[in-house]
Amino acid sequence: MNNSQNQNKIGNPETQVPKTPQMNDRDFINELLATEKYMTDSYSTALNEMSNDALYQDIQGIFNETQNCQRELYNMMYKYGWYKLEAADTTKIQQSHQQFAGYLQQQSPYIQ
Repeated sequence: MNNSQNQNKIGNPETQVPKTPQMNDRDFINELLATEKYMTDSYSTALNEMSNDALYQDIQGIFNETQNCQRELYNMMYKYGWYKLEAADTTKIQQSHQQFAGYLQQQSPYIQ
């Protein structure tokens, strides 16, 4: 990674873990995070397609617990420097905003 790419990374210093064939703490948490992301996606799809209100309420509670767990795992990965983010380019953000605003002006039935 070159220096300019490294400057766009947002995160904490990485906590070192043993690099062995056995899974380490980072590997375990990363697997749990991937599983929780998959589960929240699946619960979200189920909620979108559910017609029974009582079942919807039950699954929504499970979804909320799963989403909270996913967030806690993400925060832990970020805290230990195992999850890095890339800073968004300001110009690209402005271009996307202008494009979306233009779309709203042309397509939205709510804006006159």
